[in-house]
Amino acid sequence: MKNGSVVRPSPAGKPGGATRIERDTMGELAVPAEAYYGVQTARAIENFPISPLRMPRSVIRAMGLIKRAAASVNQSLGLLEKRQADAIKQAATEVVEGTLDGEFPVDIFQTGSGTSTNMNTNEVISNRATELLGGARGSKLVHPNDHVNLGQSSNDVIPTAIHIAASETIQRQLIPSLTRLQKALAKKAREFDKIVKIGRTHLQDATPVRLGQEFGGYARQIELGIARMRRAQEALSEVALGGTAVGTGLNCHPQFARKVMAIISKETGCPFKEAANHFEAQSAQDSLVEASGELRTLAVSLTKIANDIRWLGSGPRCGLGEINLPETQPGSSIMPGKVNPVIAESVTMVCAQVIGNDVTVTVGGQAANFELIVMLPVMAYNLLQSIELLAAASNNFAAKCIEGIKANEERCKSLIEESLAMCTALAPEIGYEAAAKLAKEAYKSGKTVRQVAREQKVLPEKRLAELLDPWRMTEPGGPVGSAGG
Repeated sequence: MKNGSVVRPSPAGKPGGATRIERDTMGELAVPAEAYYGVQTARAIENFPISPLRMPRSVIRAMGLIKRAAASVNQSLGLLEKRQADAIKQAATEVVEGTLDGEFPVDIFQTGSGTSTNMNTNEVISNRATELLGGARGSKLVHPNDHVNLGQSSNDVIPTAIHIAASETIQRQLIPSLTRLQKALAKKAREFDKIVKIGRTHLQDATPVRLGQEFGGYARQIELGIARMRRAQEALSEVALGGTAVGTGLNCHPQFARKVMAIISKETGCPFKEAANHFEAQSAQDSLVEASGELRTLAVSLTKIANDIRWLGSGPRCGLGEINLPETQPGSSIMPGKVNPVIAESVTMVCAQVIGNDVTVTVGGQAANFELIVMLPVMAYNLLQSIELLAAASNNFAAKCIEGIKANEERCKSLIEESLAMCTALAPEIGYEAAAKLAKEAYKSGKTVRQVAREQKVLPEKRLAELLDPWRMTEPGGPVGSAGG
């Protein structure tokens, strides 16, 4: 049967909607008449009615970038006519810009190589390019395989698109968000540097620290997180394009991948290069597993910071209360006036999701058999979700929590003097055992370490004041001895 419009149930449209008939190597199938996608996409819609999850927008954008650059390179190599190449480039640009996002209905849980998504892209660009040249959708005036997919295979295009999407999203979204958060924490570190408070180890009183030192530690964690994201980008910089089906480069011009990735590197601002070994690049995705691991580490850092912020701001009267968090919304439907650390809580939930996503990416990385890895779509979904969630959460954490934190200086001072860990500063001069005995007496009597030390006259008053100066305890130096544990 020839391609044309008929009325019959649509595989992806409304029942009874107008369709056209398209043919592939498996036979004929009805496709919604208005769709830019074609027969192989329609089969994928029927085959994978699994979930509402779809390929991330950033991956679809990357697919458009690849197809557009491929058309330019294939034309320059004399493999594609200018008229066809120009139409493909215009159609691919619409994919890049998101104009055709509604034409990508394939489920994440599909063929493990992502072939359905590659063919979805090829068909959308083919039909749009055909239309631009005056042809009818489905007529294949610009062919999805012979022209749009020229020099390519799903097996090298899909992993390449994932690398591009991940690196570009890290560059455009995550690193700027982390930079804002790092700057906010560093600013608070400077602002709070003169405020001395009690330190805590094992959730128990420890020797004094400055509130600024704590926030400086958080700022350094995020600074290191940014460096980890740069390492993730480095891991993603080698791409599989050029290996075609199994890594041999069959049906691909030797200069194709290098030229395509040079164009994409310039367009994205992220450096990409053809893989040093295509068999490694296609038969495994250790690079995605590595990038996901860096994201997991960042999630762990953010969890630590967010939880510390929650604890430091707990109260306001019966908790630690050493900092005051911005009030963002009522915290209880029954307790009037209660305000909760909701921004920090949202961060910890994002981090839990990212850590779970990393497990999926890791399992996906193990699904590499011989010359192909067969869990690429779900790896892409989870990796990109992690990047986007961390970017949004980090920016929100900075804007709605960190930047508005105020120190409760009086609370910090009062808790220091009550701490039994103050005796640590006396140990180098009176000995560990004597200092421990003094601390136990202070606890038993309800007095401070300073009061008991004065009563027992363990040291002259001037020396006692020097050793029990909280500020001195926040810096290296002084008598050498056991410093606790």
